[in-house]
Amino acid sequence: MKLDDFRITSGKGFKLAAFDTQSKPVSTGDKDADIARLGELSTHLDAQQDIFYAEHRRKLLIILQGMDTSGKDGTVRSVFRSFDPLGVRVASFKAPTAEELAHDYLWRVHAQVPRQGEIAIFNRSHYEDVLITRVHDWIDETECVRRYSQIRAFEQMLIETGTTIIKCFLHISKAEQKQRLEARIADPEKHWKFDMQDVAERKYWKEYQQVYEAAIAATATPESPWYIVPSDSKSHRNLMVAEILADIFRKLKPAYPPPKPELTKVVVE
Repeated sequence: MKLDDFRITSGKGFKLAAFDTQSKPVSTGDKDADIARLGELSTHLDAQQDIFYAEHRRKLLIILQGMDTSGKDGTVRSVFRSFDPLGVRVASFKAPTAEELAHDYLWRVHAQVPRQGEIAIFNRSHYEDVLITRVHDWIDETECVRRYSQIRAFEQMLIETGTTIIKCFLHISKAEQKQRLEARIADPEKHWKFDMQDVAERKYWKEYQQVYEAAIAATATPESPWYIVPSDSKSHRNLMVAEILADIFRKLKPAYPPPKPELTKVVVE
């Protein structure tokens, strides 16, 4: 399968259930080989990021969304492990503060978008405002549709001002989430990662699948596509996100700024 098979550019006919969480479309077929390939990609992506930062002209925004335990943190650690912190920034969006609630829901998000030459990674994002809010009926259908329109306009504005957007939905099964939650409970060193709220939200699994499907369908465009990343396998998840990023860099073709002829005359005493 090609990456394009998992790239959603329109909501027409989109069904989340059509994507198998256990599939491994970019896998070599061997876990060790996949890990080795990820290492190679990390080195390549590090070099591309260096050029992208030096070019200092465009911006790259990577959005990671998914159910609890889908691996947003793990993806950041694994895929971006070799990147220079100088040009990469991670923004995590938790429950909004009182100050953030006093503004529109995009206010805190806009403040975190990437600068020229920078890669910004959103661990959760503005999509929370059409996901958990909809599952718990904090907003109604009319408001949700209005927000879809606002999000499309917001992302289009970012695109028109030089930002490339990559939106990844880390797609796991309910059974896989159960195993990951149980693993956190079983290992005292992972207790810090366990949150009882994850168990509470798990009761709304079906509703979350429905609102994710609706949000992806409503906001997928050719300029701002979604990628469905089968994520029951952590190694495959990391590899696929890295392959997506490598493909984006191939299309962007970042280049170092042209040399400065006047520097040939500079003598350092």
